[in-house]
Amino acid sequence: MQIELAPLPSARRPSASPRWLAHAPHRLMFFIGASNVLLAMLWWALWLLSVRFGLWTLPAMAIPPGWLHAFLMQYLVLPSFVFGFLLTVFPRWMGLPDLQRWHYVPVGLGVMGGQLAILLGAAGWEVGLTVGLWMALAGWTAALCILGRLLADEKGKTWHARSCFAGLVLGWLGVAMFLAFVLGAPAGWAYASIKLGGFGLLLPVYVTVAHRMFPFFAGNAVPGYKAWRPLWWLAAVWALGVVHVGLELVHGQAWLWLADLPLLVLACLAVWRWWPRGRMPGLLAVLFIGTAWLPVTFALFATQSLAYATTGEFILGRAPMHALFIGFFGSLLVAMVTRVTQGHSGRPLQMYPIAWFAFVAIQLVATLRILADVLPDPGLWQALAAVGWLLALSPWVARIGHIYLTPRRDGRPG
Repeated sequence: MQIELAPLPSARRPSASPRWLAHAPHRLMFFIGASNVLLAMLWWALWLLSVRFGLWTLPAMAIPPGWLHAFLMQYLVLPSFVFGFLLTVFPRWMGLPDLQRWHYVPVGLGVMGGQLAILLGAAGWEVGLTVGLWMALAGWTAALCILGRLLADEKGKTWHARSCFAGLVLGWLGVAMFLAFVLGAPAGWAYASIKLGGFGLLLPVYVTVAHRMFPFFAGNAVPGYKAWRPLWWLAAVWALGVVHVGLELVHGQAWLWLADLPLLVLACLAVWRWWPRGRMPGLLAVLFIGTAWLPVTFALFATQSLAYATTGEFILGRAPMHALFIGFFGSLLVAMVTRVTQGHSGRPLQMYPIAWFAFVAIQLVATLRILADVLPDPGLWQALAAVGWLLALSPWVARIGHIYLTPRRDGRPG
């Protein structure tokens, strides 16, 4: 007797499709952020190279390109990832149902459409800047309405959620102020927007997430780890950050050390208390290595302020700000997005080679950009740092972007 066996079905992986982006807020917003992080830096790298080497000529802009670069990074690139994370964890922190597509898709459309229109404006489309800023403000407004509704529906009080939301409110104000400047308000509005983005929006949100999540992650991975998460520390960082912003807005750079020296003490305390004493996996180590940039940042800010107060010289240029943005924000961007992407796609919670490359390269880029303000020919080193950012993150962005376009490996929804 002859027995015929039916051929087994092929185990082909599902093909990538944009339809998967709407299956979870982190998928959509992280994909947008990954796209934005390369698009914005590609434009900035081209501009820096054009200024330094004169190989090509970019269209003239109605506003200083450096201001636009600062706006894009603070209000569209990094917030794309922030929204993806907060739209995912807010309901879980509060014990509420997960958000539906109609909640977060408008946020993504506003943020992505806004950046594309703004970059088209930088390329010569005259109304692109204004259209993009209105779209960005609409996306921000949608996000605040959704997250604010969650806070209103919560029965208790999740202070970490309220801290993040307060930072987002200041971020919305910063977007509105930059739009007002483009529509004709004095240049001081743009200056205030740029200063508000770092210490009013991103720093509070980043340290709030670190304060809540990093000790939790360490407690799950390191035996005997004792979590340290006092709310007084978070409140103190908030208060001193507001003082820093206030001094910046009144051009009191000679007095910034009054806020930055205490912030340095608080940052050192957090790194010391959070850092695990035992062996830890790479995916946890990168969180604390990235956090170690925070005391470096405040040490540079305090040094610059004291030097300015005593000599009248602004000795470090934008080095302190780039220690914050590339060193702290950039390192934790790679660390946290890698962790969330691995866990929410059914993959092992571990650092893979491309993620390690991105993380280590960001450390080098941050160092180069800090030194650029004190080395001869700063324009050359700034351009090289921008190109280095693209080289560091492009392989990582390609990998995580593909993950967001495909279903989870474990077959679960999300």
